[in-house]
Amino acid sequence: MKIKPLGDRVVIKRLEAEETTQSGIILPGSAQEQPQLAEIMAVGPGGVVEGKEIIMEVNVGDRVIFSKYAGTEVKLDGEEYTIVRQNDILAIVE
Repeated sequence: MKIKPLGDRVVIKRLEAEETTQSGIILPGSAQEQPQLAEIMAVGPGGVVEGKEIIMEVNVGDRVIFSKYAGTEVKLDGEEYTIVRQNDILAIVE
């Protein structure tokens, strides 16, 4: 099954959280913070959303940083995705 976002929405997949700190301490799963780094899996068409022209500035495959509490989490075919609005994406990581 495939997710096709509408309007200015983007489907992202969070990248794995780091399991060790910089000093080498291994963190259990419960102590790991949810990562804010993700890969874009699908991009909506943009267009007119709530009376404003939206041009999509991100592409499938981009790695991005997004707002901490943004989006709606969905599970599809055993994979977890988050659907966010483009304005919840803070930066593209190059």
